[in-house]
Amino acid sequence: MWRSMFLAFGIILIILGAECLVVDTANILLESGSQKLTPPEWAPWSMISTGSVVILYSFTIPSRMNV
Repeated sequence: MWRSMFLAFGIILIILGAECLVVDTANILLESGSQKLTPPEWAPWSMISTGSVVILYSFTIPSRMNV
């Protein structure tokens, strides 16, 4: 269960990082109006690299838990 949770979290981080590379700004519609979200330049690469590390970590979980 832990392995699948970390694997899913890593994949989500990589997808969000790739989306931040493509999109310059995003408009979030709220009940009180719209809000403009602009990711900083370092955000996509840090999300992609963190997601990659988390995925690699998820592959080592079963061997450390003696399963």
